[in-house]
Amino acid sequence: MENEVVQPTLTDGFHLVVDALKLNGLDTMYGVVGIPVTDLARLAQSEGIRYIGFRNEQSAGHAAAIAGYLTQKPGICLTVSAPGFLNGMVALANATTNGYPMIQISGSSDRAIVDLQQGDYEELDQMNAAKPFTKASFRVERPEDIGIGVARAIRAAVSGRPGGVYLDLPAAVLSATVDAQVGADSLIQVVDPAPRRIPSQESISRAIDLLQQAKKPLIVLGKGAAYSQADAEVRKLIESTGIPFLPMSMAKGLLPDGHVQSAASARSLVLAEADVVLLIGARLNWLLGHGKSPQWSASAKFIQIDIEPTEMDSNRKITAPIVGDIYSSVSALLADPELSKVQAEESWVAEIAARKEHNATRMAAQLAAEPAPMNFSSALSAVRDVLEKHPDTYLVNEGANSLDFARNIIDMSSPRRRLDTGTWGVMGIGMGYAIAAAVVSGKPVVAIEGDSAFGFSGMDIETICRYNLPVITVILNNGGIYHGDEASHGSPSDVAPTRLMQNARYEMVIEAFGGVGYSAKDKKELTQALTAALAAGKPALINCQIDPKAGTESGHIKNLNPKSALTAKS
Repeated sequence: MENEVVQPTLTDGFHLVVDALKLNGLDTMYGVVGIPVTDLARLAQSEGIRYIGFRNEQSAGHAAAIAGYLTQKPGICLTVSAPGFLNGMVALANATTNGYPMIQISGSSDRAIVDLQQGDYEELDQMNAAKPFTKASFRVERPEDIGIGVARAIRAAVSGRPGGVYLDLPAAVLSATVDAQVGADSLIQVVDPAPRRIPSQESISRAIDLLQQAKKPLIVLGKGAAYSQADAEVRKLIESTGIPFLPMSMAKGLLPDGHVQSAASARSLVLAEADVVLLIGARLNWLLGHGKSPQWSASAKFIQIDIEPTEMDSNRKITAPIVGDIYSSVSALLADPELSKVQAEESWVAEIAARKEHNATRMAAQLAAEPAPMNFSSALSAVRDVLEKHPDTYLVNEGANSLDFARNIIDMSSPRRRLDTGTWGVMGIGMGYAIAAAVVSGKPVVAIEGDSAFGFSGMDIETICRYNLPVITVILNNGGIYHGDEASHGSPSDVAPTRLMQNARYEMVIEAFGGVGYSAKDKKELTQALTAALAAGKPALINCQIDPKAGTESGHIKNLNPKSALTAKS
């Protein structure tokens, strides 16, 4: 009919969010649903985005963060408003601190009511609450701005030093409608979101000149080097110069730990005696003693490759700063013909080799022992021997002693296979990291957990079973935080602050959800259980009974745990 009015085709905020994510190749979402984002998860799933539902937003956020680290694309975490948003903020702040690209998308309450503080459901000014903990924090107020909001979040998450970004989506924006063509035209496919930052030739020449003067050079590899995926270039730099290298824990495997130039087992020596140090993707924070003595030589000179100019001189003078991305910076060093004159002196290499041999002999004796009950060294030696036969396995690791011992005992042969607590040393990353590693890679994952650390995210064992992921959780159970033999300081009916249940049957937790549980009381049982679990490729949990006396207060960083001057015992 001539007078028939053609109704416009509409879309809404839910669809525009999903379309914007798909347009930019973001195909996985980790989260917990509820008001007002439940339909967003449903729609994302129906449109081909994989949604992994967790039991707690913090674990979902950790999964998104480590997915970002593994893929160089921002991991997406979806949360509900206020309390759910705050749960996710722990992971988002941790992502920013560690340099992992992540976007937390949260629904929020009615802006008009929130801004007047009139008491809306789960009322909270989430965008401003997030700002101190993120690289950027955005709020979308109109559905036609969703495309811009997603684009800006992607750029902020992956450009420069990666980090966490918060994107606030009020419920009214999600449900609001707009003309479908207007909505489609508003979407943005981000072009070159993480452009290379090319270092100056002057900075390259300065660094090479300093390396040529070195008598005892050292290269320190941080997790930024692993994130860069400049694996071949980093290896060529190390092998062509003969310079010994020290990998930080998440940089292990960039070159195999068994590499002849690895100084990992001579850490104290090389830090104390190196005269020129090249930092690649590593920061001189607390993990490296802030670059100061007595851990480092007071006369050591530093070269630092970092994409963030303000990182230079943050703790100690950087004699030769190289501001650029790691791939471009290492490539520029390799391209300079003067680099051929850099070669580590044989006496320095021999000194390190002698210390490595001495420490290896001492370590071998510890690992060969079979105490009853097991201690951390004996249990982890069994895990090490099994994992050596499965080099593609991802290793997630958290705890105090569980982290420290595993880092020293279990070697890595491939990059980005070791995922641990990182710069903050935050507990609770275990199940989230394990789930994301399995989702991203499709490979088996072994999560080595202290019994205390497991408690932070243990309920997501159900998530592992629900998605039938090849994740094996190994709990080093000594019945406590640090150790399980501390006596009560108060009423005999109470327990000490560090005590947990020594006879806890953690293996029964996974059995409740259909997974396979094992109990291991010695190295033989642990070896058999882990071998069987890896062969099955199904969700499993191994409860390793560890001596309650095993473990030290705060692990290797007990100096950071102050004691009361009035009550501390000698």
